[in-house]
Amino acid sequence: MNRLYKTLMVLELAAALGAGLVGWTVTAQAADAGTPAKPDVTRGQAIATQVCAACHGADGNSAGGAFPKLAGQHAEYIVKQLKDYKTQPGAKEPARKNPIMAGIAGALNDQDMVNVAAYFETQKAKPGYARDKNTVPVGQKIYRGGIADRGVPACAACHGATGMGVPVQYPRLSGQWSDYTAAQLTAFAQGTRNNSEPMHTIALRLNEAEVKAVADYIAGLH
Repeated sequence: MNRLYKTLMVLELAAALGAGLVGWTVTAQAADAGTPAKPDVTRGQAIATQVCAACHGADGNSAGGAFPKLAGQHAEYIVKQLKDYKTQPGAKEPARKNPIMAGIAGALNDQDMVNVAAYFETQKAKPGYARDKNTVPVGQKIYRGGIADRGVPACAACHGATGMGVPVQYPRLSGQWSDYTAAQLTAFAQGTRNNSEPMHTIALRLNEAEVKAVADYIAGLH
């Protein structure tokens, strides 16, 4: 299945959601009126299967670095990212710009987000691996010790020694595709991803080789 086909599939699903043609969207609308209820993992799985699987895999293990692995990711982090794809009240544009994800997030209410995030959090992430043994020492140094003379903190200080992150505060990085991590660091540096000022500052202080090295190292964390 090529990327164009996946894109078209996702857009069609998003349109269906917007039209209320998928059963779970109709039953979940009441959640818009107040605080989301306790996560419903079964409904979350239905959303993942119908909407997310084309890119992220039915269990949250995407097939390649064009799309992130979501399996095992902290539910709170997933919910925040979904909300960041929407333009919030008072804002001129979303904090994360992605036309496909904007369409999908726009079709989900708060309860839907909580449900699908809870489902992905319960899934087991497949381990990744570093691809370039020559850059592992550089990536390890940055991840574990940072770059003091440029004010780059150790990634492990927030994301943990094994990349498991901290629920609510910092996402899990362990085993994430290196291509995806590198792309996000670049987006933070360029300001095209604008939902973390600390990451913008840190990414600006890394050169391209360092971005690739630390992203590759992260892929092998477990």
